[in-house]
Amino acid sequence: MEQTVTVPTPAAPDFSIYGLVMHADPVVKGVLVLLVLASVACWAIIIEKTVRLMVLNRQVRGLRKAESGQVDSRSAKGLVRAILAAAEREADEPHAPDESRLDLRDRLERAMRGALKAELQRIEVGLPFLATVGSAAPFVGLFGTVWGIVNSFTSIAQQKDTSLAVVAPGIAEALIATALGLAAAIPAVVAYNQVAVSLGRASVKANASIAEIAKYLSRPQARAVLRSAAE
Repeated sequence: MEQTVTVPTPAAPDFSIYGLVMHADPVVKGVLVLLVLASVACWAIIIEKTVRLMVLNRQVRGLRKAESGQVDSRSAKGLVRAILAAAEREADEPHAPDESRLDLRDRLERAMRGALKAELQRIEVGLPFLATVGSAAPFVGLFGTVWGIVNSFTSIAQQKDTSLAVVAPGIAEALIATALGLAAAIPAVVAYNQVAVSLGRASVKANASIAEIAKYLSRPQARAVLRSAAE
């Protein structure tokens, strides 16, 4: 009685995204890992900036109360406190006995604008990274794609087979890098533009409030209050 030997059929290749990534060239894998890390970092920055912008906009609205002296540095927090404290320190600085109200107003405005600029610069940390990812990620992904396509054509030449079954997997692996580069770049560019516009609008509103605060604090009746707060 003859025994039949069954030869196991080879497993079908995995054409899922996970399977393509796992079978990709090491250089392509490195590009994909780099883009994934950059994308995660961008989303962390985006979430952090979203929260900080919400707080900033609330504090800018709080500056309106300080325009009429309803808030001082001891009861204020965050941006409002930093701006009013800068005005109080400037008012406590030595000055000419015959200093006019206009001169005092200019000094207070400069001090408060400097404090505002310092606060905004703290929020701007991370924006250069978003800009860099937004401009460089597509090219990094394109590099991975070109590298993968070169390897794909090299394997075609070695196997001497130009069928679609041989060509398609290598090209699909390479194109994943371009897709991931765009997935990292698009949110980074959108977030960078949105944050930059929001910071510009907040700066305009805050500077308008600073002008009104300096106008109020330069009045004779407010100078005593300002100096007592600085002590």
